[in-house]
Amino acid sequence: MKPTLSQHDLPDSTSFCVIVPTYNNHKTLKKVLDSVLDFTPNVIIVNDGSTDSTPEILKSYSELTQIHHPKNLGKGRALRNGFRKAIEMKFEYAITIDSDGQHFASDIPNFIAEIQNEPNSLLIGSRNMTQENVPKKSSFGNKFSNFWFKFETGIKLEDTQSGFRLYPLQLIPKQYYTNKFEFEIEVIVRSAWKGITVKNIPIQVLYDPAERVSHFRPFRDFTRISILNTILVINALLYIKPRNFFRRSKKKGFKKFFLEDILESSDSNFKKSAAIALGVFIGISPFWGFQTILLFTFAALFKLNKVIAYLSSNVSFPPFIPFIIYGSLKMGSYFVSNDVPLILDSSVTLDDIQKNATQYIVGSLILASVSALFFGFISYLLLAAFTKKRIE
Repeated sequence: MKPTLSQHDLPDSTSFCVIVPTYNNHKTLKKVLDSVLDFTPNVIIVNDGSTDSTPEILKSYSELTQIHHPKNLGKGRALRNGFRKAIEMKFEYAITIDSDGQHFASDIPNFIAEIQNEPNSLLIGSRNMTQENVPKKSSFGNKFSNFWFKFETGIKLEDTQSGFRLYPLQLIPKQYYTNKFEFEIEVIVRSAWKGITVKNIPIQVLYDPAERVSHFRPFRDFTRISILNTILVINALLYIKPRNFFRRSKKKGFKKFFLEDILESSDSNFKKSAAIALGVFIGISPFWGFQTILLFTFAALFKLNKVIAYLSSNVSFPPFIPFIIYGSLKMGSYFVSNDVPLILDSSVTLDDIQKNATQYIVGSLILASVSALFFGFISYLLLAAFTKKRIE
């Protein structure tokens, strides 16, 4: 177990600050601020347009840096403005803590201890979501968020929604889509895409129904989170995952990358050949414009090697496309009859294909299925032979 720092063992106080975003949490705000001040005087409070007694409470903390929004702009905007102020004040790290009283400031030293072990990481406090008084909607929302975070980044976390975090201020991305509650999802996804280590550390949590005020609006906020995840998934499938694939292959050299990441991966020969079959099927099938999304979605769903599947999908590389279209139309002609049969020769035009769309779609799906089975079977035999040769 890692040692826990006391407030007297904290590193140079100029390296980190604590940002407290708050909106109508007058019942718990004072208690939170006082507990944080036991560990550091470097506190930035962002009053996000509170309409309760928050402004009066904050008058007692005039020595602290305060940002006041004239109206409620959302937690994301509050955090971003807090980050901006912290950077202006030359802080290297910012710890964020919610003002609703669910977090314990006594966990701050644990964040500092962990960042000393692994500098420049983004740390997220991991709550015990199975304990008493945890709202069911919070537990479900966290599991939902964890699933999509893993899909988008490949990183498995136990808690992606906790507001108790440590951010490396100079490294986190500067551009975002969101300003509301869902910002806390976007920032960790974009940080992971940027290559920043994102990890959980255990924290305590208190859910007190008598004091805690939640501003999460289930329908509206869940809808926004779903829209954000849709955008992030599309971005991941169309850009991030292919980018990472080419970066890895370029860094290692294609031959070494092929031998180590593909042939010698931990997957069985059956799963490798299944990934090849999936790639060939998607590459030939008539899902133009959606092939990459479908490829990575099904590869993740069936837990197949995404690199192998992606390489195999390049059977539809531009020079091969005319042959695929011709083969699809030819195959379709055996199953679909048209009033005006298509003559398959060099005079075939795009207009001809459009007039025989059913023939093309049916033919391409059959061709994709047959080709996937063929290449999957052949690749399985070759992989089995290669494995046997290596053992000998």
